[in-house]
Amino acid sequence: MLPQLVSVEEDENIHGLLVLLNTVGGDVEAGLAIAELIAGMKKPSVSLVLGGGHSIGVPLAVAAKYSFIAPTATMTVHPIRMNGTVIGVPQMFQYFDKVQSALVEFVAKNSKISAADFRALMLKTGELANDVGTILFGEEAVSCGLIDGVGGVSDALAKLYEMIKEGRVSVK
Repeated sequence: MLPQLVSVEEDENIHGLLVLLNTVGGDVEAGLAIAELIAGMKKPSVSLVLGGGHSIGVPLAVAAKYSFIAPTATMTVHPIRMNGTVIGVPQMFQYFDKVQSALVEFVAKNSKISAADFRALMLKTGELANDVGTILFGEEAVSCGLIDGVGGVSDALAKLYEMIKEGRVSVK
């Protein structure tokens, strides 16, 4: 995926990027790498969360220059978790804290939510049955500043075309 995103950035015939997300989450480091690449692109980019943009889907969604979420889509915000064998030493917990801090700062930098408010959503208790965190539906994700707007594919494409047109006008 990373080389494909670089080729989108370099291809003069491609004028923008639409990122469609429907994910339960996944590898934090891989997801942050993709999110950093999208956020660092000069070309216009728009994301649309459909179904779910859970866990690492959150930074992926906010990485685009403008983000949408479908009205019925959900996003789960929770602390960093690890599956498998974890060595229970202070260094491992310090590593988790550093990665989580990097993720929090990335989301705050690429959205309208503050780092403190995002961290509060991560650590909220009582909403998830077996975990801490928060589930946000479409309008809730916009109201808290995580996502820019509620909409569908036609809204996302219209915004992308608008951004592309603005970019072309400003170049001349």
